[in-house]
Amino acid sequence: MMMKIRSNKAAFTLVEIMIVVAIIGLLAALAIPGFVKARKQSQGRRIINDARQLDSAIDQWAIEKGKKDGDAVVTTEAATYLKTGWIANDVLGNPYTIGNVGSNQVQVSTTTKTALDGVGIDWGTF
Repeated sequence: MMMKIRSNKAAFTLVEIMIVVAIIGLLAALAIPGFVKARKQSQGRRIINDARQLDSAIDQWAIEKGKKDGDAVVTTEAATYLKTGWIANDVLGNPYTIGNVGSNQVQVSTTTKTALDGVGIDWGTF
């Protein structure tokens, strides 16, 4: 008795599947560094924005309380000028350094700047 062999199977060969997996791996290898850089840029922008808000709150507090350059900042009082309350640490968990009223009131830690180095963040005065 002879069996009839089907010659028109609809299936992928192992080579075709391996090529598709290799292409997907290549695309992932190209895309992941871009996503990591975009995430770091986003974190850096968030940190700068938070530092600007803290700086602005200190300025508003100093004007209302009649403080002059060089006076110490009372963060509990300045916090009333922020909707979200005082932000002690950045998104990476490093603390903001609060100086005196005037220039350089708020500083971002060097650990944060080092962690986000090379992603195109301009720290400006912070």
